[in-house]
Amino acid sequence: MRCVIARFPFDLVKSEVQASMKGIKPEPVTGESVIIGRRHYPVKQVGEVITRQDRRDFTASEVTRALMRLGFTCRAVPPVVPATVPTPLQTASALLGTPASA
Repeated sequence: MRCVIARFPFDLVKSEVQASMKGIKPEPVTGESVIIGRRHYPVKQVGEVITRQDRRDFTASEVTRALMRLGFTCRAVPPVVPATVPTPLQTASALLGTPASA
């Protein structure tokens, strides 16, 4: 399938992408990811391998769009769950503890 990544056209085939990622250790996923085989790869790592370009030359959305068209499962950035800040009453209760049993 013909895909344009970083203003350059590429003829990508799903089996060739799988073969090129075979034997490559996935980096820790901090952003968008793609599932190739049973492994989760960062989209930028896959883009770097299949295009042989520097990661700064293309965006994650360009590679995600191309990989989705090839039939790969892509995942977006997981939402950040905000930490719950205890209320002053909860903080005081935690500091005081529970009453002693007689």
